[in-house]
Amino acid sequence: MNMKKKLAPITELMDSLFQKKEDLEEVKKLVPISTWYRSIRYKTEKSWSCQRRVVTKVCYGSDGLKMRQVVTSLPASKIPPSKLYTKKYCPRGEMENRIKEQQLDLLADRTSIQTFQSNQLRLWIHSWAYVLINAFRQHCLKKTSLAKATVGRIRLNLLKLGARIKISCRRIILAIASACPYQDILSIANKRIKTIPNTG
Repeated sequence: MNMKKKLAPITELMDSLFQKKEDLEEVKKLVPISTWYRSIRYKTEKSWSCQRRVVTKVCYGSDGLKMRQVVTSLPASKIPPSKLYTKKYCPRGEMENRIKEQQLDLLADRTSIQTFQSNQLRLWIHSWAYVLINAFRQHCLKKTSLAKATVGRIRLNLLKLGARIKISCRRIILAIASACPYQDILSIANKRIKTIPNTG
């Protein structure tokens, strides 16, 4: 795939319409993001014993040229390059993100106690915490700016807040600072938590 030949008409068009000194931020919006997928056969000089299939994803848009490669043993006759990248590689990467989220944001890799049972219990507790926060994200943060936020961001922005707690015989009042930037999302999440049925 010769990307220079494919991108040359776009570059020539922009050069002919606008001066180089002109602010091109608005112009960038006129260039649609184009994506191409391609399979190639590739072999390194020393480390690979044979040629392997490499699937390349090429994106071109207002942010410039971006390329990503995936090495695979799946033959092109069974799965085309676009399907391999979007249906096989991306979901696997998303799964790795969830594992990293549990290890880094919930500290699930802290299993330094001497006994196996104690480490297993700690891992269970971290797993329960992830299940709870993930359910909170799916049910209470839907259609908000934190709907796809990581566990670490949810903890930092919604759970690690300074507040004054007032307890009376009829209710518990949480008074957060008036400058809290996520008051609207907290209010939405609070209303949605109340609608979740109690399964006992």
